[in-house]
Amino acid sequence: MEKKIIGIILTFTGVIGLILAAWYLLNTSATGVRDIKLISIYGILGIIFFFAGIGLVRTTKDKS
Repeated sequence: MEKKIIGIILTFTGVIGLILAAWYLLNTSATGVRDIKLISIYGILGIIFFFAGIGLVRTTKDKS
């Protein structure tokens, strides 16, 4: 049960990271400059957390 909760938390954290990456990608500053380092960090960490959480939820068996 604890692994499934951690998996859900990782999945939501990954979704938030991917949303932030998309937000920073779509919103440019007044000069039109994007912070590529920030976008890539949020995107990569979001993908890692999302797929780690999905994998943990999927492989964890429930005791009925």
